Amino acid sequence: MEELKLTVYFEDPFWVGVFERTQNGTLSVCKITFAAKPKDYAVHAYVLRHFYELLFSPALHARQHVPCSHPNRRLRQAQKQ
Repeated sequence: MEELKLTVYFEDPFWVGVFERTQNGTLSVCKITFAAKPKDYAVHAYVLRHFYELLFSPALHARQHVPCSHPNRRLRQAQKQ
């Protein structure tokens, strides 16, 4: 299963987008630079127009992040079992 994540953040003096592609336990990334703060529709249009032109890094083995649940929730779940 392939998963793709895009994070947009400000790195003075530009706005930067980082694509993270996870596939079969491997991670590869691609960084793009926006001149001005991009609007949502501009990011969407960029992805539609240029996704297949993106140059991702070589894939590295990566562990999947498992979100931790709240300790009280884990306690309730353990008591139900």
